[in-house]
Amino acid sequence: MFAIMARFLISFLLVGGLLKIVEQVDGFGVTEPVSVLLQKYVSDIARLKEETQSIVGSDNFDQVPYNNDVFFLRYCLEDKGIEELKENLAWRQGEGKKICDAATTAFEGATADGGWNNDLVRKSAPSAEIINQYLTEKTGMTTSSSKGDLLYCIRAGMIDDKSLMSLIDVDGLVDFFIYSKEIISLAANDRSLTNDKLAYVLTVNDLNGLKLIGGDATFRNALSTSSKKATELYPALGGPTLLLNLPRLVSALVKVFTPLFPEKVRDKIKFSRGPLKDTENLFDAAPGGKDHGKFMRDVDELVY
Repeated sequence: MFAIMARFLISFLLVGGLLKIVEQVDGFGVTEPVSVLLQKYVSDIARLKEETQSIVGSDNFDQVPYNNDVFFLRYCLEDKGIEELKENLAWRQGEGKKICDAATTAFEGATADGGWNNDLVRKSAPSAEIINQYLTEKTGMTTSSSKGDLLYCIRAGMIDDKSLMSLIDVDGLVDFFIYSKEIISLAANDRSLTNDKLAYVLTVNDLNGLKLIGGDATFRNALSTSSKKATELYPALGGPTLLLNLPRLVSALVKVFTPLFPEKVRDKIKFSRGPLKDTENLFDAAPGGKDHGKFMRDVDELVY
């Protein structure tokens, strides 16, 4: 049982991208305005843009994400250079092209009228006709924090993972999650310019209903695989991860394992029992929902 709980905790740290730490960011996020950061790294950004244009071509260079300098700024903040960028561009033009093209089209369509058409985003996702039956607004959502960051919330314990994985393989589900992260990345970069404040993604893992034993291991594998892949593809995007409402046995294990992680890892993990505990469906915590105000206050207390 101890070994099972240990693997459980490690897997959720991986889902939050916590085992890779951004050395350039002190605490949670940079505080300088984006306009100041863009000027500070103007030369580095220019080199990254020049290399990108030579690889993707002028026509593609005028499209998202390359037409937003925050895409390149995030590489500078994580002290990544041209070689890391080339690896990303190779993925975007090869294995990930279909995902990125779908996300670009969906993002542009969703924001065409100045608002946000979430139905279009969901319908445009890889294997949407299958996955959207299981990952619904009751089990997952993305919303804004009070400080302008993006909150990506998931309730893995409420998803019928066995039924889902009987209809799709791990690679198909990983593609879905990476598409979702690409959409979130585009939105965060766009918001960063608009608000002149770098937007991060806060991951909220609400563990209500999660079984320590049982469930589908391939579903958990897809979660951790997509998270590790996203950490490589989207530098300086991830903020703290909130692990909410852990089973009591895991809560005890946390006290044993947390001190073993580096300080910068510990700073990005937020454990709490209570937030969302009495929220039956996640859409109740979304804007307009009956639990939205309390959820925002709980997040503020944990993160900011």
